Amino acid sequence: MMKTRLSLLLAAGLLALSLPAAAARPVPPLAQNGGTWASGHVQGVAIDRKGGYVYYSFTNLLAKYDFEGKLVGTLVGWTGHLGDLDFNPEDGRLYGSLEYKKDQAFYIAVIDVSRLDRVDVEAAKSDLFRTVYLPEVTKDYAADLNGDGRFDGDTARTSDHRYGCSGIDGVSFGPAFGRTDGPRLLTVAYGIYGDEGRTDNDHQVLLQYDVADWAKLARPLSEAAPHHEGPAAPRDKVFVRTGNTRFGVQTLAYDETLKRWFMGVYQGAKPAFPNYLLFAVDAETAPVTGDLVGVPGPGGKGWEQGRVLPLAAEGLKDEASGVRGWNQKADVGFQPIGGGLVYVAANAKVDGRQTADLTLMRWTGDAERPLAPATAADLNSPGTSGRD
Repeated sequence: MMKTRLSLLLAAGLLALSLPAAAARPVPPLAQNGGTWASGHVQGVAIDRKGGYVYYSFTNLLAKYDFEGKLVGTLVGWTGHLGDLDFNPEDGRLYGSLEYKKDQAFYIAVIDVSRLDRVDVEAAKSDLFRTVYLPEVTKDYAADLNGDGRFDGDTARTSDHRYGCSGIDGVSFGPAFGRTDGPRLLTVAYGIYGDEGRTDNDHQVLLQYDVADWAKLARPLSEAAPHHEGPAAPRDKVFVRTGNTRFGVQTLAYDETLKRWFMGVYQGAKPAFPNYLLFAVDAETAPVTGDLVGVPGPGGKGWEQGRVLPLAAEGLKDEASGVRGWNQKADVGFQPIGGGLVYVAANAKVDGRQTADLTLMRWTGDAERPLAPATAADLNSPGTSGRD
């Protein structure tokens, strides 16, 4: 009996020795540079925690780096504007806003980044890059509000463009509004023209979509003949009154630890508002039907009604308007990774080309200084694993 047990233990030990060791989880960098490119400025970043990759959108170029700082691949070859990004661990795809304003065509780019393993991959010549059309955005962007029967184009110098819609920018996956659990939905934020002479552009507009069936909607991008395949309507459409900003929500991000939506913006200029750089909405707060203050109702009577979300009750507060937020740069890359840690991107120009520096920060909750540089110890703290 003793001999049999010894034989079993030895066999188990040999089996364990023969099995490959489990791969160590990639460690996110405290800082990284996203390269220098003849492109537009960095417009968004996304993180694949499990795979160990960082993605940078430079508007007409996508760069993929590993956590060690090695360039893995680039995607190029479109004339539209690729904006904010988010990585969806459910399907391994990268999602980003893509605008063709002259064609009144607004898409979500759905990119199979698992196969992006070399530089200068042409989007139009590869099935890595597919797009889903968003008719709701076009409807508001092309709205003829002044009734002259004419579309005035990509300009703020018009009373057209419902809610001041200039297209889309911020994208992020997170729960349905009013929840912290349940399936993760794709949330898309409008760009908003910063016209200081109108009052109907003081809200951020957020659309939510369930992407579970988007594989049947996604089409290759054809700039010669833009397609119109996409969901007929969003699952939800909500409004957040922040005061007008320049081109709406540039970066949208859901923080799984803080249970909060963050909206990074270019600073506005209306004197009636504090014009903060970062706003937030608590995920558990449910939208309620209410007045869209500043948006004329039917027949010009009262205010239009919509599903409204209040700003989180944290940060600086402007007593006159009631708007809350932070003076924290978050307009070209803001990506939480769990445990109160967030990557913040800074853009710069080097010899006429664009570069991006990514820094890992820790959320402090302080109204004046909400972020502080993260340390290696922060990465080892409980709760920093993020959502895989």
